[in-house]
Amino acid sequence: MRRADRPSRAGTRTEIDRTSFEPPYHQLASILRQQIASGVLRAYDRLPSEVQLCERYGVSPMTVRRAIGILLDQGLVSTEQGRGTFVRPLLLSTATFDLKELEELFRDERTRVAILEARTLPADERIARRLLVAPGTRVIFLRRLLSVAGEPAVYHREYVICDPERPVIEAELEVTTLRGLFDGSGETGLKRGDLSIQATVLNQEEAALLKAAPGVAAFNIEHVFYDFDDRPASWGWFICRGDRLRFRTTVGAPPRA
Repeated sequence: MRRADRPSRAGTRTEIDRTSFEPPYHQLASILRQQIASGVLRAYDRLPSEVQLCERYGVSPMTVRRAIGILLDQGLVSTEQGRGTFVRPLLLSTATFDLKELEELFRDERTRVAILEARTLPADERIARRLLVAPGTRVIFLRRLLSVAGEPAVYHREYVICDPERPVIEAELEVTTLRGLFDGSGETGLKRGDLSIQATVLNQEEAALLKAAPGVAAFNIEHVFYDFDDRPASWGWFICRGDRLRFRTTVGAPPRA
């Protein structure tokens, strides 16, 4: 039996539902995605042509193009000029991870923030380089400890640009602004951020605050946030115990969209 002739699995969509509120191009993308996920279409297989898809599903060329565009954006297919559209092989290098578990920590109503330190200090060479200011420029230094239901979860250190026209208020020292960075709530006044994640081990200070032994594995999530003039607004890092954070992702087409 040819792959294209294999019966569809129960519960999967095989036709465009004209009565659905879901746009036809989105439905077609889901149908093709399901075929990739189920193995009907496999790595390096060529998708049916635009004309064939139009005839098979009774849709317009524009609908087909938009559906293929979705699959391209999702990294499931690639196009070759004059040859067609092909299913991409499974590539671990395309895997992307999010910070969902950290976001959930900030969404948790039990999360509390303890301000361990808040003061101004002159930027040394390292701070000045990160914030693109002259050495000696006054910056705000913050240390926070985030706890969930009374248990320490994340230690945060941050250096913030001093802006005389916009003084830092007490609410911004707490979890409100940090939560906004992860769930989009509130007004952070930030345009973008650069983040990097690296494995580390807890030093004496971090271990004491996070109630763990020194040398325990942890994640260091370093960040630089930028304002709407593309100038660094803050630089810092989150220290999270390794058993508090997991990174998960799916490579390739998931069984269901």
